Amino acid sequence: MDISCTVQEVMLLERIGETADRLGVSCFVIGGFVRDKILGRATKDADIVCTGDGIELAKAVAETFPHKPHVNFFKNFGTAQFKLNGFDIEFVGARKESYSPESRKPDVLPGTLEEDQLRRDFTINALAITLNKENFGKLVDPFNGMDDLQYGIIRTPLDPDITFSDDPLRMMRAIRFASQLGFTIVPETFEAITRNCARLKIISQERTTDELNKIMACPKPSVGLELLFKSGLLKEFFPQMTDLAGVDILDGQGHKDNFYHTLKVIDNTAERSENLWLRWAALMHDIGKPATKRYENGHGWTFHGHEVVGEKMTPRIFKQLKLPQNEHMKYVAKLVSLHLRPISLTKEDITDSAMRRLLFDAGDDLEDLMILCESDITSKNRLKVKRYLENFEMVKLRLREVEEKDNIRNWQPPISGDEIMKLFNLTPSREVGVLKTTIREAILDGQIANTYDAAMELLIEKAQTLNLHPVSPSGLKNTD
Repeated sequence: MDISCTVQEVMLLERIGETADRLGVSCFVIGGFVRDKILGRATKDADIVCTGDGIELAKAVAETFPHKPHVNFFKNFGTAQFKLNGFDIEFVGARKESYSPESRKPDVLPGTLEEDQLRRDFTINALAITLNKENFGKLVDPFNGMDDLQYGIIRTPLDPDITFSDDPLRMMRAIRFASQLGFTIVPETFEAITRNCARLKIISQERTTDELNKIMACPKPSVGLELLFKSGLLKEFFPQMTDLAGVDILDGQGHKDNFYHTLKVIDNTAERSENLWLRWAALMHDIGKPATKRYENGHGWTFHGHEVVGEKMTPRIFKQLKLPQNEHMKYVAKLVSLHLRPISLTKEDITDSAMRRLLFDAGDDLEDLMILCESDITSKNRLKVKRYLENFEMVKLRLREVEEKDNIRNWQPPISGDEIMKLFNLTPSREVGVLKTTIREAILDGQIANTYDAAMELLIEKAQTLNLHPVSPSGLKNTD
């Protein structure tokens, strides 16, 4: 077998082939395993196709191991699966498929190997290797997938209009493979995507977003995102992103194309971090610009408050895309809201108070915020970029100095809301919020020291203006 399999993988495939021989069926490893092994990429799973009962073959193979791995099987689909040391092996009988226009779920009938290969999405995923002993390791390539791998192109075994109409998720997969592998989608295949992009609506949003996240995780996400945009697919499920595209000109003044600026920011972020959610923050950082775009005489185009609008849009977009409504969403919204703050700190005469506020607001996400801000510098003027990055280094230094001096990062005011309620015999109310805010703002502004005693003194003083007086503060420090 002239592909880069490990010894353990070869032994496993030989075992499967020997079992198939005993059952009297032809057997092949097919699809992504073969493609990735030829390309020298790591693999975590393998698909096995046999000209017979895939469930029977899976059970028979499992019986050959001393520990007999548990076989999960799905009789309605004729598939079975088990794991070996984290490696996932799926078995299925060769089949042919037919589709109805309203669903991507096919009617399945037993078929030949070539019929099974014909139903595959792309020629590079239709490659098969024989596992039976007589022809072990022989490549079966009826659609010249090896040539397509060599030349780095993506095309379909069938007419692409049929392939994409049958299963529209394949359009997302084509773009994902182009992004992951650095391949080119051949023109006739890409044109078919543009013709069939509206068919994506029959695909669940979860499946579409899963492919989108795989594109976002690529070394250069802009490749796939631009293909999604040009094909029309992006507008089908993420119109807020496509709204960023284009340049308006008035009185001879234009603005940058915020879609392509965003792609550059995502790529810059990807060079600095593999954090998927930081990349999402990069994608979302200017999402509020279309809603805030205004032309002001004497100033040109403005986008005032786009970071606030973007923060508010983030939960809605995450819900729309079926992304998690948890700490990941809150993290993205937070970075969107803060992404302009470090830039404002590059100006001269910035106070320690402004630094304290950023430390307080960013907390543990400060480093990621700085990565996003540095990635947001997309000027083609190298000297300008160099100057901005140097300014950011100065901001980082100031932030470290203020943090070492004031210990404000992830800080909570020295007097809690519970203590305030107990001290003044209050229930949760506006007054409690006013008193908490007074202490927090005074410490952040440097008006009082970050200590319990200084905070208590200010608390009593502020409470008097609200006609509040302390009761006997059981369990609190003496405030006399």
